[in-house]
Amino acid sequence: MIQQLVDRLAIRIHENRYLLGSDAVLMVTNRINNLLAEQEQINIIFASAPSQNEFLGFLKQETTIDWSRINAFHMDEYIELLENDSRTFAFFLHNKLFSILPFRSVNYINGNAPDIGAECRRYAQLLVQFPPDIVCLGIGENGHLAFNDPPVADFNDMAMVKMVKLDAACRQQQVSDGCFSSLSDVPAYAITLTIPALMSARYIYGVVPGGNKAQAVYNTLTCDIIEKYPSTILRTHPNTMLFLDKQSSSLLNDQI
Repeated sequence: MIQQLVDRLAIRIHENRYLLGSDAVLMVTNRINNLLAEQEQINIIFASAPSQNEFLGFLKQETTIDWSRINAFHMDEYIELLENDSRTFAFFLHNKLFSILPFRSVNYINGNAPDIGAECRRYAQLLVQFPPDIVCLGIGENGHLAFNDPPVADFNDMAMVKMVKLDAACRQQQVSDGCFSSLSDVPAYAITLTIPALMSARYIYGVVPGGNKAQAVYNTLTCDIIEKYPSTILRTHPNTMLFLDKQSSSLLNDQI
């Protein structure tokens, strides 16, 4: 069964996270350039997490792409961190990518907006105006996509962007990743693109390195496609490619 899923999802397994990141950039670059040959501009949504470091590090060195024809978005943001706080996802992507490459536009989620509902609607309207061509995402330890944790994930969400309460496993991962010094420092609420918004992209590339993601990867490929395991929804998308390393794929080793 898993081998069939691997074949269908075009899963690529590498020795380490550096080879994983390099290969992911190669595949994403090819897709970007193919799309730019067909249309004037494209829209890409990026994830913000330490698991994306190698991928983003290789991507910012890519010189074959006309970045001036790409509109950039990100998929989630904490609520009520200060605008210049280095732990915001806007700060992360600004430093890793958005300030380095000459994008046509960079579109940030404002976690400090005075009206969070209005901010969700504003960002949702941007996604309607600029429908996503590519999503570059990760998978959380609890299986979340963006901040769609199991308690709030909705495969049929009517909203494209919403406010969510982060579950305990998600908040603990932020501490374990070194993004926050303690659980009490992690914001309790965030803005996230919903699962239907992410799944609306024409192409999805999942970058999922590390042994801490092994259970989530196993669940993604073996569990029922239900909101308890949000990442299982990726199996329903016709153009999903997952990039794993030996550690994140370790629970699959006897089955593929």
